[in-house]
Amino acid sequence: MPKRVLIVEDDRDMREVLADLLELEGYRVSAAANGRQALKEARRHPPHLILLDLMMPVMTGWQFRAAQVEDPVLAKVPVIVMSAFAQDMDVAALLPKPFLLDEVLDTVRRLAA
Repeated sequence: MPKRVLIVEDDRDMREVLADLLELEGYRVSAAANGRQALKEARRHPPHLILLDLMMPVMTGWQFRAAQVEDPVLAKVPVIVMSAFAQDMDVAALLPKPFLLDEVLDTVRRLAA
């Protein structure tokens, strides 16, 4: 069964590029435009891995991450933060924007294995 990846990114073009890329690699992908949508989606279909932007409307990536670690079902799901504002966060990986798609794929493959 393919691993499920949740993409949390407010930039529609970036979200679609990442989704297409990961689907071509065989992952099951769901996506959300902000942290609130992402929490709802993650609780409905728990992912194996989350790609998370930080600067988003409605609920930021920081707020999503705070809610995620408090949720017993989602707390252990590895997170890859994708942001130019990535700082010392307790996540599985940080990918500063702009990043190369190969970097994303390599990191997803490593963490979703």
